[in-house]
This record gives sequence, structure tokens and C-alpha cells, in this order.
Amino acid sequence: MALSILPHITLFLVVISLALLATPQASYAQNSQQDYLKGHNAARVLVNVANVTWDTTVAAYALSYAQSRVGDCNLVHSNGPYGENLAKGTGSFTGAAAVNLWVAEKPYYDYASNSCTGGKQCLHYTQVVWHDSIHVGCARVQCNNGWWFVSCNYDAPGNWVGEWPY
Repeated sequence: MALSILPHITLFLVVISLALLATPQASYAQNSQQDYLKGHNAARVLVNVANVTWDTTVAAYALSYAQSRVGDCNLVHSNGPYGENLAKGTGSFTGAAAVNLWVAEKPYYDYASNSCTGGKQCLHYTQVVWHDSIHVGCARVQCNNGWWFVSCNYDAPGNWVGEWPY
């Protein structure tokens, strides 16, 4: 009797295996804490600033705020207690891609004058490398329109007028 059940069990296991392969799996590629930290700290080491570390309280704030933008996906700052960088994108826009966008502003920051040059934006970059910002927390959510919204928050906040980031 046990021998007649064996082909049914084998078929059942094959069906289950195929179903698991066909089921979409959650992916955290380029959206993990480590991915956010890697991008930030790679930029910080280039200007001799200590690494940031992940802070769960700051990350919870970033997630709460990002979730509040799901309905419109507008890049409007929260005006909360932390420094903040925001980004949005379509397709497979990742948290790592958002950090790369901010870091890509580096050429527009002039250290000698402590200002952005050529009418370009650089304050996202200076927040990434701000020497007093030692804790970070980030979140990524998908908006109702299909876009991705990324928020990274920083403790202590940076970009104080008249102060250099490093």
C-alpha cells in the first residue's frame, strides 16, 4: 500500500515546488538597511567623515512619513525633527538609487565658498556627508500612482546656514 502512495506524494511535491517557483517573492535588493548605509558611508569616507549608523527610531519616522505620501507621492518635506532627503522614481527605483542621486550632487558643492555652484542643487549631498549627522533611517514605499517614494532622515539634522558639512 505504501508503494502506491509514493507516485502521488512525488507528484504533489513537484506541484508544490513549481507553485513556489512561480510565486513572486518579496525582494529587498538595494533597499536594505545595509544598502542605504553603504551608499551614505561610501560618500562620507571620501571626505573623512565618520560613518552613519542605522537608527530604528529615525527609520520608523522615515517610514511613517513616506507612508503619509503614498496618496500623492509629492516631494514635500515633513518639517520634522530630523534632517531629510526625499526622492521618487518609477520602475524599479530603489533606495540605493535614491542615495546615488543625492551623492551625484557632489560636483555642484564648492567647499571653499560652502555653496552650490552653477545654479545646481547640492544640499541633498551635503546632508548625506554632514559631520554631525551620525544616525540615519530610511524607508521606501510605493505610491498609489505606481511611483516609488524614498525618505532618508538624519539625526542630527544638517545643512545649517553658515556651517560647513565637513
